[in-house]
Amino acid sequence: MSYYISPHFLEKLSVHITKNYLKLPGVRVPLILGVHGRKGEGKTFMCELVYERMGIEAIHVSAGELESPDAGDPARLIRLRYREAAELVKVRGRMAVLMINDVDAGIGRVDSQTQYTVNTQLVNATLMNIADNPTNVQLPGSYDAEPVQRIPIILTGNDFSTLYAPLVRDGRMEKFFWDPDRSDRLGIIGGIFDKDLSPGEVETLVDTFPNQAIDFFSALRAQLYDEQVRNLIQTIGLEHISQKVVHSDGKPTEFHRPDFSLPHLIEIGRRMVREQERIRELRLVEEYHSALQPRMDGGGQRADGQGSVADKQAVDGKKRPIEERNSAPASPPKPIAHYPSTDHNGSNDAIPAEAIAELERLLNTNHRVGIEHVNERRFRIGSWQCYGSFESTLDVAIAGLKACMAEYPQDYIRLVGVSPDRRRVAELIVQRPKAAV
Repeated sequence: MSYYISPHFLEKLSVHITKNYLKLPGVRVPLILGVHGRKGEGKTFMCELVYERMGIEAIHVSAGELESPDAGDPARLIRLRYREAAELVKVRGRMAVLMINDVDAGIGRVDSQTQYTVNTQLVNATLMNIADNPTNVQLPGSYDAEPVQRIPIILTGNDFSTLYAPLVRDGRMEKFFWDPDRSDRLGIIGGIFDKDLSPGEVETLVDTFPNQAIDFFSALRAQLYDEQVRNLIQTIGLEHISQKVVHSDGKPTEFHRPDFSLPHLIEIGRRMVREQERIRELRLVEEYHSALQPRMDGGGQRADGQGSVADKQAVDGKKRPIEERNSAPASPPKPIAHYPSTDHNGSNDAIPAEAIAELERLLNTNHRVGIEHVNERRFRIGSWQCYGSFESTLDVAIAGLKACMAEYPQDYIRLVGVSPDRRRVAELIVQRPKAAV
């Protein structure tokens, strides 16, 4: 298998790395290069190929290392790795880079439910500080007056709009959106199937799956060996395969060349695409997570007019035709919960006027209203529990809020507004424990 490096990608990384080691007169060079783009397009792998070709030492930091039970550890780790890369330049006499993979997964803020910790703030502050003072990077609790070697930082991720805005400004970070064009895709995938497919067959394969990322074709090639592995297991036996593979006699297991014919590859690729579609269609999180489950009306339909997940899927796992779904008898209506009122006369005196106004505003704008409660101890850690959600009439929502206040008189209770695209847009605490008031 030969590896293809996009000329545009190679030029961008090589120029950024090299100019950070040069002393350009009167020029302030951004220290950080952010490589972002769609998932599975080979950003990290392409960076590794560039490092290998340029003879560069790369020090890695994973997004999973950007959080820790101890505040300050991830920020200290970044400083430590940066100084380690500077020491490599001095010892080995070669350029080095600090690479942080999937940075948006570690410190990105996707929505209002993403937890924002002290470590997130410290990592952002540390990266900004290093970008502003690349030769003066100190470890906590110590000070070294000798300047360190300037080390370029490469960040990879999918969505940099989730990052802290001052970190991604032009003076600190140079942005590079990696979106391989057709010639790049043909070159990369041609390298994956080098000696297996002709250039024309590679082009046909790419055109058959135009919306798939680069790693789809790499996974497609790997699946060709499934049949030989299956035969190996059947030959040795499930009971002995572990001992055979782990405690081998030193001779590698021989595998014959699989069937690389284009129709066979397309068949396996379409099977992989079907598995992708099932994940998108099932969305089992809606069924398992009550907070995300859409409220159903009496006919078993969602408020947005779409059928339920179970109605979309036939018994054999395939989509049922629209005509068949429309002609199918409606599922029996779900029983509607009745919430008892705390006032026998049906008045709303127990509910603050501000809460009623917020309920009315959210329901009139087609938002779903959630009611959450938490006791005083769990309030400190933000561990709220869902009591129920409503998107019908104001009277039903008020009755539900009354019932929650009656059932949990010593808890914090809040209203949560959820937009049609399932984003939290409003929060209002309507009850506090008497001791906290």
